[in-house]
Amino acid sequence: MNAIQIMIAQLNPVVGDLEKNTDLAHTAYSEAIAQSADLLVFTELFLTGYPPEDLILKPAFIAATTQKLETLARLTSNQKTAILMGTPIEKNGSVYNAVALLENGEISAIRHKVELPNYGVFDEQRVFTKGNMPEPIVFQGIQLGVPICEDIWFPNVCQHLKEKGAELLIVLNGSPFALEKHGHRMDMVRSRVQETGLPLIYTNQVGGQDELVFDGASFVLNANSGICVQLPAWEEDIVLTQWHKTNEFWKCETVKRVELENTTEASYLACVTGLRDYVEKSGFPGVVLGLSGGIDSALCAAIAVDALGAERVTCVMLPYKYTSSESLSDAAKCAENLGVTYHIVPIEQPVESALQGLKDLFTGKAEDVTEENIQSRMRGMLLMAISNKFGSMVITTGNKSEVAVGYATLYGDMNGGFNPIKDLYKTQVYELAHFRNTKTPKGVLGPEGHVIPENIITKAPTAELREGQKDQDSLPPYEVLDDILKSLNEEEMPIENIVAKGHDIETVQKVARLLYLAEYKRRQAALGVKISMRNFGRDRRYPIINKFRE
Repeated sequence: MNAIQIMIAQLNPVVGDLEKNTDLAHTAYSEAIAQSADLLVFTELFLTGYPPEDLILKPAFIAATTQKLETLARLTSNQKTAILMGTPIEKNGSVYNAVALLENGEISAIRHKVELPNYGVFDEQRVFTKGNMPEPIVFQGIQLGVPICEDIWFPNVCQHLKEKGAELLIVLNGSPFALEKHGHRMDMVRSRVQETGLPLIYTNQVGGQDELVFDGASFVLNANSGICVQLPAWEEDIVLTQWHKTNEFWKCETVKRVELENTTEASYLACVTGLRDYVEKSGFPGVVLGLSGGIDSALCAAIAVDALGAERVTCVMLPYKYTSSESLSDAAKCAENLGVTYHIVPIEQPVESALQGLKDLFTGKAEDVTEENIQSRMRGMLLMAISNKFGSMVITTGNKSEVAVGYATLYGDMNGGFNPIKDLYKTQVYELAHFRNTKTPKGVLGPEGHVIPENIITKAPTAELREGQKDQDSLPPYEVLDDILKSLNEEEMPIENIVAKGHDIETVQKVARLLYLAEYKRRQAALGVKISMRNFGRDRRYPIINKFRE
């Protein structure tokens, strides 16, 4: 055989929703048959959704997954189109992260993942058994090498497949998005292609799952490392690729290259995708958030509208005596620009009632952050009440800089089910706000143009919990703070090295201390979209009680 048609399915599965994922696969298979594809390729663990985590430990889940796999296999009876499906496979009491070839009405071949990632967001060694080095799968006379995701981040599996006669590599992936990740993937895949001399199909899922977002961006490289097919990021796509064999080498003849978004736009679309899929897959009718007139809540409102549409977003201004007329005006203008439902719910009466109730207990104590936190917690309580009454999920709006140093109130502005900007430093928040005002990204549901009022971007940030308060009263300038935090968190850089970058040692020590002390708050924070290579959550696992200091 010297020609084959391979269809790539870049889709958005739902973890644990075996019925929906099977339906998605069935629909894609119908399309593959209609286009006379020989082989339809899905992504890693597509049938269960990725990552399934401890669902893999439930025998009932594995049994149900096996039934769905057999159902899909039966679809291939009397059809020329076969399926490569990512799925868990149980064998002799062990469960493997696997790929199965479905053809002629049966499961004709299975290969197991060898390299099980156990770092950052991954802990596959807890739930899967390591596979043996895989042999190629013979399909219509072609030797297909089918490494799975992490298997291609090291040369050994692909080299083994080459030595065993593989002619074409097809890699099923569940590779989460992170800044600059696509470039790292491409460099790594090119290394495997150059080492083996084999062309390679890279399929990756798209969509959000809890904190993780998957950007898709599947692609095909020919043996010369040239990109012949580049699928879009952040959207589902199904593409048929044509392959021919000449002089014993396979080459993809299809040329389809979509330009991918730059770092800023990709970050914005990651936030939109993560929020959209968390809301949709959880079944919420919409979202509600406090719109303060500040940049963080304004960006969150824009992301929410772009993800869900204005009709599913409710914004609430919760003013107190320290709320400026400027903030009232900015919030109202932002809500108008976005077209959301907007309410003003003053909090003076409930705050004063709380203070009055505590008056005797607090006698002789000077006012401090306690009174400020009552304001924040009252706002959080009222937003949660609105959520309870109408069913919408509360979005919390703290950025990574604030989350890092604890510049947020537990059970107050940290209230909520999800935070789309949790992994964005304050400087990145400004960057994305500027971006959204100058470009409307693809596929969003919000209006075009200037959606965040310019005054929100240019004015000094403040929590407005006391007279004349500004963020920089308590924190160093965000440009300084964010650089120190990146050095401490992403790079685990020693304090002396951060000082050598030009930072004041007392400032660095203060930020490091706040970073450690706020660990207990972060453990109670809402989920949020993972953007960076090291987010607060899955990636950074420091003990709450921790006495080490440099």
